[in-house]
Amino acid sequence: MKKISKAVIPAAGFGTRFLPFTKSVPKEMLPIIDTPAIEYNIREAINSGITDIVIVISPDKECIKTHFLHNEIFEQFLIKKGKTHELDIITEMPNTINVKFVYQKEQLGLGHAVLCAKEFIGDDDFALLLGDDVYVGNNGPVLKDLIGEYNQYQASIIGTLKVPQEEVSRYGICEPLGEEVNRVVKLKGVIEKPSIMGAPSNLAIGGRYILTNSIFKYLENQIEGSGGEIQLTDSISRLLEDEEVYSYLIDGKRYDIGSKIGYLEAIIEIALKRDDLKDDVSKIINKIMQA
Repeated sequence: MKKISKAVIPAAGFGTRFLPFTKSVPKEMLPIIDTPAIEYNIREAINSGITDIVIVISPDKECIKTHFLHNEIFEQFLIKKGKTHELDIITEMPNTINVKFVYQKEQLGLGHAVLCAKEFIGDDDFALLLGDDVYVGNNGPVLKDLIGEYNQYQASIIGTLKVPQEEVSRYGICEPLGEEVNRVVKLKGVIEKPSIMGAPSNLAIGGRYILTNSIFKYLENQIEGSGGEIQLTDSISRLLEDEEVYSYLIDGKRYDIGSKIGYLEAIIEIALKRDDLKDDVSKIINKIMQA
C-alpha cells in the first residue's frame, strides 16, 4: 500500500490583497502573532506524518527559504548569550523536516506551481497544502484526516468546505456522485469558480489535497483555463475520467489568511487560545468594546 510522505506548498504568488506589505515581504510570512503563516502549514504537515516538503517560491521570495534553513550567525549569537529557549525556537524546524525549494519563475497558476514540484515528488503520490488556508482541526491535524482517507481508498482526496451558495463563484466546486458517507463522497467532477446558478453543489475546495502521481500527466499538457492560468481543477477534472477521486468534508476551523478579515480573525482567535496571551487579549477586546 502506498503511503503519503511528501507535500507541496505553493508560495510564489504576489499577494496583491496585502499590498503594500507584500511589495517586499511574501504574504506567506505574515505573522500570526509570532509565527509566519506558512509555518502553521509546515507544522500541520509534520504532525500528519509528512517527512519531505517542497515549497514553490518565486525568485524574489528568498526570505521564505531563509526562514526554514539554519542561520549559523544568529544561532552562534544565541549560544553565546545563553538564550537556549530562543535557540530551540529557531532550530526546531530545520532539524525536524526536510524542506526543499523550487522556483516558479512565471505566475501561471496553481496547476503550474504544482507541476514545478514534479521532479521532487518523483513517482510518489503526495499532499498539497495551500498557504492561504490555515486550519485548526477539531480532532488533530486536518491533513492527517485526508491521509487517513487516502489510506482507505488509495485515490485522490480533496478537502472541502460547505460555503454559502452566494460564495460558490469564489471557489473550485465539487460535483458529488452519490451520497456523503462519514464526510466522504465520490466525485463526478470539479468546476473552477462556477456561476451561482451553475454550481453543482456548495462543496468548495478548501486548500488541502492528496493527489495521485497521475495528476502530473494532465498538468503537463493542460491548456489555460479560468483567469488565463493553468488550473489544477481542470486537470483534476481530466483525472476523474481515468481514476476515482473523492472529497472529504474537513473537520476543523479554517482561517483565510489571504484576506484581511480572515487574517485578523486568525490572530485574535489563536491569541485567545494561548495561555501566555489570552488574559491580556481578552482585556484589550473588552476595553475596546466598552469604549
